[in-house]
Amino acid sequence: MAGMIARVVGVAWAAAATLLAPVLMWNLRRRAKRGREVAARLGERRGIDPAPRPSGRLLWIHAASVGETVSILPLLEALRGRTTVLLTTGTATSQALLDQRIPELGLTGQVLHRFAPLDVPSWIARFLSHWQPDAACFVESELWPNQLAACQRRRIPLMLLNARMSDRSFTRWRRAGWFARHILSGFDRVQARSDQDAERLRLLGARGVESPGDLKFAAPPLPVDQAELGHLSAALADRPVWLAASTHPGEEGLIAAAHRQVTATHPGLLTIIVPRHPDRGPALAMELCASRRAAGEGPPREGIWLADTMGELGLWYRLASIAFVGRSLVAPGGGQNPLEPARLGCAIAVGPYTGNFNDHVALLRDAGALEEVADAAALAGFVSAMLDDPARRARLGAQAAAVVCRHADLAERTAETLLSMLSVR
Repeated sequence: MAGMIARVVGVAWAAAATLLAPVLMWNLRRRAKRGREVAARLGERRGIDPAPRPSGRLLWIHAASVGETVSILPLLEALRGRTTVLLTTGTATSQALLDQRIPELGLTGQVLHRFAPLDVPSWIARFLSHWQPDAACFVESELWPNQLAACQRRRIPLMLLNARMSDRSFTRWRRAGWFARHILSGFDRVQARSDQDAERLRLLGARGVESPGDLKFAAPPLPVDQAELGHLSAALADRPVWLAASTHPGEEGLIAAAHRQVTATHPGLLTIIVPRHPDRGPALAMELCASRRAAGEGPPREGIWLADTMGELGLWYRLASIAFVGRSLVAPGGGQNPLEPARLGCAIAVGPYTGNFNDHVALLRDAGALEEVADAAALAGFVSAMLDDPARRARLGAQAAAVVCRHADLAERTAETLLSMLSVR
């Protein structure tokens, strides 16, 4: 009975998506006007693509946005020269990142980036008919029923990679366990990022579940423009500096309050804020009376500097050895990746709402490499303590760097698994 209900729900989902296709198209155009989509490539979101399919075996990997894309860069390197990868994402920011990183990694012509079709049956059918992937891999938690059903009908081997199941997601999926089982059982292989994620996925009906480790541990340090790093390091050498990275709405006001508190004992303080979405820069500059890097404005003598640019997080983590990682101070939060500053030896703080990165936070915290702060006052206390005690700050950074030096061979092992799936058909 549960299986029959799941199939009926699947048919209803497909019908609803088809009916909503005109609305989805309207929304894509609206997003393009706001810079959230690339207007010239909206056809790809409907499975329309003039680019030819390359000859030979083709592996389709789908990563939702920037975080997932960064996590699979080591995997793309491990696949170099072994197969062609069709890499789809769903955001303009991920496309901008890949435009930079694919040539840097020497993967031009071997990794083809396209925008993923939305979950409308006819759009997905066009996409699959054109590209004819020999295997498909979805990263972390990309579970779109029509996409998965279309791949299963064409007998395309499926893998869920670096799979995660947060507290909130697990609770929601359990309420519709029959549908979760219907969706997850379609994957031939599931590699979970942790034992906890693996157990939750098994309980929800996934099969072939393994937990070889988190692919994010295999990522290289974020890149940096060495010339710009040298220039800014010299300019800020004698100043107290700290960083609030990947911030979300509601957090910047709290960070500004922490800045004011720390400034009382550390004159000349520079607080660098990197909003997760750079297009928020102009509004934040007005709200915080801050200068903007994207507008060509340099750091103030004392105050807040908005780093509202793309692809420079590696620069900021190297400039500021004290880092707060955002999307964690305001509920519901969820957190952002704390391994990026850890890999660069930063002293790290996060807020209380890090549900998407519980394992990473716990690992760093238990190693004495991360502190959790409840509010703006606690954040100010952390920053002041790190500025007052450089030896402690260096110790936390060294402990953080040591924690992330693991799973160095995970990308290669994952590549072998994916290559084996290409030969299944």
